[in-house]
This record gives sequence, structure tokens and C-alpha cells, in this order.
Amino acid sequence: METLKFHKTECGVDVLLNVLHFESPKGVYLKSVPFTADFFEVIFMKKARGNVILGDQKIELSDNSVLFISAFQKRQWNFTASDQDFTILLFQEDFLNDFFADKLFAYRLLYFYQLHCPLKIDVTTEALERFCSILEEIKSELVLPKSDSVHIIRSLLYYILQKLNRAYASQNQLKLQQDGEHYAFQFKRLIELHIKEKQRVQDYATMLGISRISLNKAVKEQFSITATQLLKQRLLLEVKNYLLHSQLTISEIAYKLHFSEPNHLMRFFKTQTGITSSEFLSEHSSS
Repeated sequence: METLKFHKTECGVDVLLNVLHFESPKGVYLKSVPFTADFFEVIFMKKARGNVILGDQKIELSDNSVLFISAFQKRQWNFTASDQDFTILLFQEDFLNDFFADKLFAYRLLYFYQLHCPLKIDVTTEALERFCSILEEIKSELVLPKSDSVHIIRSLLYYILQKLNRAYASQNQLKLQQDGEHYAFQFKRLIELHIKEKQRVQDYATMLGISRISLNKAVKEQFSITATQLLKQRLLLEVKNYLLHSQLTISEIAYKLHFSEPNHLMRFFKTQTGITSSEFLSEHSSS
């Protein structure tokens, strides 16, 4: 599967961030075959028809909505009309870390690395126009940079991402960040880095230098689920991604994810979903 990479030269900018606009589904960022990208995407859709497959989620595209795609998330676009109107804000995680001096910034945003809520929100026409106007400002600072452009881009970007975070929390009835619960976000980040080889909460508690009880308390206060539930949700997503987007057998997937034997993976999958992996694949093929 192809992974699109952010190249500053090709994107015509000098930073790991860009704003792109499309009025048709043709383009390197809107492929109709499965692919991943090494950058985050926030897609502002004024006009949209069709759907996109993100991991195992099928999301219907609609006017006046915003779609969130995390780095390396598998996706496939399926358009039902040639007339579309998308503005895409894309950036790499390193850009956020350098820009905001916070290595957990992407993990504090509720819409990235989301496991149990939709990856899209609906917004008013007025709100979408306001966002797109700000994106135009960012683009102009990127194309014709001045000595203070970095400060303007930083403030505008922070405003957009945080306003979207507030809207996402409200639409999905989620809590905004709790003060002092940074362990919950560190846990989330470590899961993304180590899910293929570490599937025990204690492993992550050890890496963080805290007790399993303290980690579970932080996760539950921030995300309203236990650390074990969050870890199992992410592991299940990894299994589904392999089933849907690779040619690997169950035995090969079990080996890659450090299950002691294939039967353990199959039991885990059925416990979490209520169906077998074969039934899961059959459902997705029919849909």
C-alpha cells in the first residue's frame, strides 16, 4: 500500500504544513485506491458527495462538514460526483511538536487517534466559511512569507485546531482536557508507538514510571473508559486494519501483533466484536 509523504519542495512551501484546495476528486491527495500518508489532515468540505473508508469506518461525505484523518491512517475515497469543494489543512506531527513545543499536542486533540466517535463533524455554513477564510490567510503567509509570518501562522493554526476540538467535544459529548491528566495523553501516544509489540497496561505504566492504578485513574478521568478498554480498542483497530488492508493470513497477523498463537487472536477478535474475523470480512465485502 502506498504511503504519501510530505515533501516541502513539491508542496511549494518551506514548512511541514500546507493548505490545498480541490474542486474535483482528481488529485494526489484524493485517491480512489487504499493508501496512507505521513501527515495529519483536516478536510473542510463545502460540497461533497460519496464516502471515504477510514480504517474500518465508512463515512458518508456531506456538505458543510469537517473530516479528521490521523497520520498513517488507512483511507480510500469513493466519490459519486465530479463536483466537489474541499479545502485541506495538512501537517506533520513534527511540525506541531516544533511549533507548539508540546510533544502531546496531537494527542490532546480529541479528533485525532479517535477510536469510538465519528471522525467527522457537521458545522454551519457560516462556521465553515470562517474556517476557510482563516485557511486562506495561512496560505498567503506560506506563499509570501514575511519576518513575522511564523507567529501569525502559529496563532491562526492554534485557533482553528482548538475551535474544532471544542466543537468535536460538544457534538460527541466528550470532556475537554482535564488539568493534570497528562499521563492519559502520554499513554495514548505510547500506544500508537508500541501497539504491535506491547498489549499489557502494565508495560505502559512501567514506561511512564507510574503504577497501573494511577494510569487507569488518569485515563478514566480523561476519556471515561479504563486503560485496558482503550488499549483493547486500539489493538482491535490494528487487527481490523490488517484484515481489511493487507493480504496477511490470521497466523501472520497474530505473529506481527505478538499473539502467542492464532487462536488467541481469533478469540480476542470475537470477544471484542461479537463476530468472527471471517464474518467481519464478509460484512465489509458485501457493503
